[in-house]
Amino acid sequence: MTHTDQLIETLANARVLLFGFDGPVCDVFAGLPAPEVARELTALLSAQDEAAGAKAAQTDDPIEVLRIAHEADTEMGQRIEQALTAAEVRAVTMAGQPTPGAAEALRAARAAGRGVAVVSNNSAACVRAFLELNGLRQYVTEIVGRPSEQLHLMKPNPFPLITAAERMHVDVTSCTLIGDSLSDIQAARAAGATAIGYANVPHKARQFAEAQADVVTEGVQDIADAFTTA
Repeated sequence: MTHTDQLIETLANARVLLFGFDGPVCDVFAGLPAPEVARELTALLSAQDEAAGAKAAQTDDPIEVLRIAHEADTEMGQRIEQALTAAEVRAVTMAGQPTPGAAEALRAARAAGRGVAVVSNNSAACVRAFLELNGLRQYVTEIVGRPSEQLHLMKPNPFPLITAAERMHVDVTSCTLIGDSLSDIQAARAAGATAIGYANVPHKARQFAEAQADVVTEGVQDIADAFTTA
């Protein structure tokens, strides 16, 4: 079976498409680099808790800084989470155009009668802001963002996928997730959903195949094309 046939078959069996956000739809930190956001959050954290700040200074991942803040103190975690959400909203206004093929894939999915949701470890607020900014909000029925104060429920936990499926009144096993990270593929496998791995850098293709993604593709445009071909 060719790659296109695999893609067409996987999409044919999906009632709902679940798109990851950072990667498949938008390069969130293209204009405001993630390490810069991590430094901002670390400075905030250091002012409140020196030890937690020192630990956060070891990473350039904003989500990791948020985890450290939550582990140190609930109230501080809430403050860092608000700051991260604000930074993400700021970042998507500077992120530029959607991922090539993303707008086409969202439109093609809806035209083919599929439900569409975005499931993200980023905040729902930044997803909403980006979709609205780019005239794509009408194609997305549900947005499931980072679960506030419950970081253990982020992907690879299947919780966001199950939540999206429940809100869309379908069984999660009839959903297909399009994701560009290993945690996306793991979340889909754990939920019993099918998974399309978007290998936006070469080494991911093997990683996704090993994680048992149903199909691996190098471009989101391929998804739009598969709907058109079908």
